[in-house]
Amino acid sequence: MATDKSLRSARTDLYPVQAWYCIALFIFIIAIFQWISFFHSKFAASRRSSNDPERVSVQRPHRFSWRRVLVGLVNAYRIVSFRWTLQFGKTYTLNMAEVFVTVSYIVFLFVWTFINTTDLEGDALNVGYWCNRSGMLAASQFPLITALGTKNNIISLITRISYDKLNYVHRMISRVVFVLLLVHVGGEVVRHAPFQPYFVKPWLIWGLISVSALTILCVVSLRPIRAQAYELFFYVHFTMASTFLVGAYFHTQEFSDTFWIYPCFVIWGLDRLIRFIRLVVFNHSYFGFKSGSTMDATAEVLSDDFVRLRFHRPSHFHWTPGQTAYLIMPSVSRLPFEAHPFTIASFNSTLFDVPATPTSEKSAKTCVVESNIDPFWKELVFFINVREGFTARLRDAALKGDKVKVFVDGPYGPSPNLGSYDTSVLVAGGSGVSYTLPVLLDIIERVRDGETNCRRVVFIWSIRNVDHIHWIDQVLIRALRLAPPSLSISIHIHVTGAPASIGTLPRSYSAKDDAEDSPLEMQDRKAMEISSDSLFAIDSVKVVHERADLRVLLGNEVKAATGRMSVSVCGSQSMARSVRGALQFPVCSPLSVANGGPSVTLHVESFGYA
Repeated sequence: MATDKSLRSARTDLYPVQAWYCIALFIFIIAIFQWISFFHSKFAASRRSSNDPERVSVQRPHRFSWRRVLVGLVNAYRIVSFRWTLQFGKTYTLNMAEVFVTVSYIVFLFVWTFINTTDLEGDALNVGYWCNRSGMLAASQFPLITALGTKNNIISLITRISYDKLNYVHRMISRVVFVLLLVHVGGEVVRHAPFQPYFVKPWLIWGLISVSALTILCVVSLRPIRAQAYELFFYVHFTMASTFLVGAYFHTQEFSDTFWIYPCFVIWGLDRLIRFIRLVVFNHSYFGFKSGSTMDATAEVLSDDFVRLRFHRPSHFHWTPGQTAYLIMPSVSRLPFEAHPFTIASFNSTLFDVPATPTSEKSAKTCVVESNIDPFWKELVFFINVREGFTARLRDAALKGDKVKVFVDGPYGPSPNLGSYDTSVLVAGGSGVSYTLPVLLDIIERVRDGETNCRRVVFIWSIRNVDHIHWIDQVLIRALRLAPPSLSISIHIHVTGAPASIGTLPRSYSAKDDAEDSPLEMQDRKAMEISSDSLFAIDSVKVVHERADLRVLLGNEVKAATGRMSVSVCGSQSMARSVRGALQFPVCSPLSVANGGPSVTLHVESFGYA
């Protein structure tokens, strides 16, 4: 019936627009909460008044306060949303916030697909209603998927959620849309079977090419494949995503519905333009400009599994602790402009320009006078975990002593704003110290400058080999000497490797141990010499040969802390799960907060494949 067809077409065009109104409203609500949180953290550090319910417990002993009940409820929300998780095998872990977004999006999209699909004759779920509508709803999500997959996107700007955090949503929406496209294809099969004549129509051929490309892309993007063959995923992703969008454009051109497709090319092109401008600005000497220093990097093999890459930073390249940069190394990569992200381990500051004043006579005798720490503030430094492909080729270049030409693009990602916290706990595994080390240095500098009320910092680092301590030992020594007396710093280094690989490291070693009885000094001099200029000689540093019991360590810190407490973790997914588990009920219960316990915020920077 003509009336029936008109109604179907009207709903097919209207529902995707309505769906976008709902998505825009959701993004707006998230943005409001994110900006409120941002301004609260920004200005909380400057508040000295005891009227602040999150700081009132600092001035008096723990006791119940009705003013802290709301803070306790906020902490309960954080626990349920971000620390309760669902684990699927050993690969997938989703927190409750991600589960909620995923389920809500699936329900939302499929309700919009199948609602009001009863035709004028009373037949429910009429295929004519939901077939084309499912295709249009799927197409309407393409710009959102494209935006979420770019490094410079308006959603990150609006919500203050970094592109890497939004990448989960990018993958989730892509997979839901893939299923919706399968519904669209199934509806076409039901409507037009037998459909042999349709294979001669270009719009159908382009549609099949598009869906086939998305199928391959979804399979290759599964986490186990990405983790084992990241470079394969990188190449297939670019090729199949381009094929998918081109196919979708020509498929929808037949029906004058390309207005959902061409914005994808605009979004992708704008992101690439911004990244190209960044490359020219920060690497202008490579592009024929006379001024500027060429960034030929030095690659050093620290161990079989790690490479340190460092090079002089452009004078106008600035970053904050915890940010990442994309590195392009044409002589190492298979493709000339293949970019790989790494966290910047160095500190963009003048902290080390300050003459170090020992905090005590004892530390003056046990710490070195001068340290070779220039790379951590004059250069860009990266600790790179060696896997296969690109990182393996980089290690080979380092073993040969080759200079590596580097193009830098960035910085990207947010920087943790810890200025409003009284206690900060930094947890890292292996190369995750690239994230926690500059954050530690930033806290020390801000305390020295009077920009934060932080009173205690706990630095926990898990490493496989005691040799890894040499990566940052001189920097830590220098930083500890610069730390003001008002800041309590505790450093825990946990060596998890087998004794055969690290010598016979004692179970617990500190400056109080007798060097003559230390088997580490006798059997593993290459790893670390116990002397007056050793990190081991500092009272606040503890090195143990055991895995970090994060539940005990974090539990003790929560019990001792007051005011606001931040916990930042950068490591494997198992480490992130352990930290989440340690900061749940009853350790961080609302009752504990109402009784004067700390209000705990968790920041997770997992470098595992998401």
